[in-house]
Amino acid sequence: QVQPVESGGRLVQAGDSLRLSCATSGRTYISYGWFRQAPGQEREFVASIRGGDGYTRYADFVKGRFTISRDNAENTVYLQINSLKPEDTAVYYCAATNVGTIGQEATDFGSWGQGTQVTVSS
Repeated sequence: QVQPVESGGRLVQAGDSLRLSCATSGRTYISYGWFRQAPGQEREFVASIRGGDGYTRYADFVKGRFTISRDNAENTVYLQINSLKPEDTAVYYCAATNVGTIGQEATDFGSWGQGTQVTVSS
């Protein structure tokens, strides 16, 4: 089983943009998701994408600031975050599954990365 590997997290200032990457070298999953976990809080769903038709799903709080996309040729999924806010500070996790339905629960995904830290200063 190939685990996703996230990258791109770093310290940024409020209002900045950031693109996170999730790579699954040599393995193509059907659907991918991004979740995040802030200190002292539960992990929450951010966005997910299905490979075959590119269907996407977003959490309500995203409000147009986040965009999930994928490069099937590179087995890579991206999360573009614009207008970053201090409350976006969290560890961002990439998850993958070979189930065709596009989920938004952590239990919908079987493979998880180690996470990448995003810190937004005010």
